[in-house]
Amino acid sequence: MENVVIVGSGAAGLTAAIYASRANLEPVVISGILPGGLLTQTSDVENYPGFPDAVNGFELMMKFEQQAKNFGTKVINDIVVKSELVDGGPHKLTLKSGEVVEANALIIATGASPRWLGLESEDKLKNKGVSACATCDGAFFRDVPVVVIGGGDTAMEEAIFLTKFASKVYVVHRRDELRASKIMGERAQKNPKIEFLWSHVVEEVLGENEVKGVRVKSLKDDSEKVIEVKGYFAALGHVPNNQVFNGFINMDQAGYIQLDSNSSYTNVDGVFAAGDCADHVYRQAITAAGMGCRAAIDAERWLEAKSH
Repeated sequence: MENVVIVGSGAAGLTAAIYASRANLEPVVISGILPGGLLTQTSDVENYPGFPDAVNGFELMMKFEQQAKNFGTKVINDIVVKSELVDGGPHKLTLKSGEVVEANALIIATGASPRWLGLESEDKLKNKGVSACATCDGAFFRDVPVVVIGGGDTAMEEAIFLTKFASKVYVVHRRDELRASKIMGERAQKNPKIEFLWSHVVEEVLGENEVKGVRVKSLKDDSEKVIEVKGYFAALGHVPNNQVFNGFINMDQAGYIQLDSNSSYTNVDGVFAAGDCADHVYRQAITAAGMGCRAAIDAERWLEAKSH
C-alpha cells in the first residue's frame, strides 16, 4: 500500500511528486502514455520562469523528474489500464504490465492531448512549424504568414493571439459559419490580419523539414489551392486523458475532471487532480505545476487528518 500515487509525469504530476516527497510521503509516479508530458514534444520553452535563454522542453521535464527523484520519488514507467476508486481509499490501479498498485491517496495528473486532423504530413512536421499551442510557439513566427485550423473559440483566440507576431493569419474552417461565440467570432473577423477560408479543409501540410504551406480543398466545388505559410496551428480542442477513471470521477461534457471549488479535491474522497486533465482554460506548464503543488498539499493534509 502506497501513501500517495500520482498518475502522470508532466509538469503537474512531477511538481506534485516534488512536494509530496519533500513531505516524506514517498510518492510513486506512474509515468503514463507520454513520460514527461506534452512539454517533452516542445523544442524551446521560452515562457517558463527561471530560464531566460529558453530551455528544451524534454530537458526541462527531465530536470523536474530528477528533482522529484532526489527527494525520494519512485517512478514506474507504465500505463494505468483500469482503476477502482473508493471513497476514503484504498484506490486500486491496474497497470498495463499486470502490476496492481494500491494507494491511500491518489493524484490524477494525466494531462490532455491535442486533437489533430490526423494527416501524415501534419505528424511529420510536428515541432517543425506544426503546433497545437499558439501561446507556446507563436513568438517563433514573427513577420511570417501562418494558418490556424478550426472554427471554435480556441481557434479564434489562437488566431487573434498570433496576429501579434505573424504577418498574416489564415483561418481554415470546414463550415461556412463559426462555432465560436459571437463576440470571439466578430473580434477575429474584424482583425485586418486575419483571412478566413470558409468551407475548406486541409489536404496536406507542405514542406520537408519545415512548413512551407498547406494544400486546401473547397468543400463546395472540390477545387484545391496552396497557401504559403511558415506555421500551422491545429486549434481543434483537446481531449483530456481521463478515460480510465470514467464511472468514478465527475467530469464535464468534454471529459475534464471537475474540482471542488478552488482546490484539487474531486468527488471521490482521497482522490485529487491537477493540470490539463482538469484545466481547459490555461493549459500552460506553469499553471499545471501550480496545480500539482496544490494537489500534493491537499493530499498531505487529507492523509494527516485521516491518521488522527
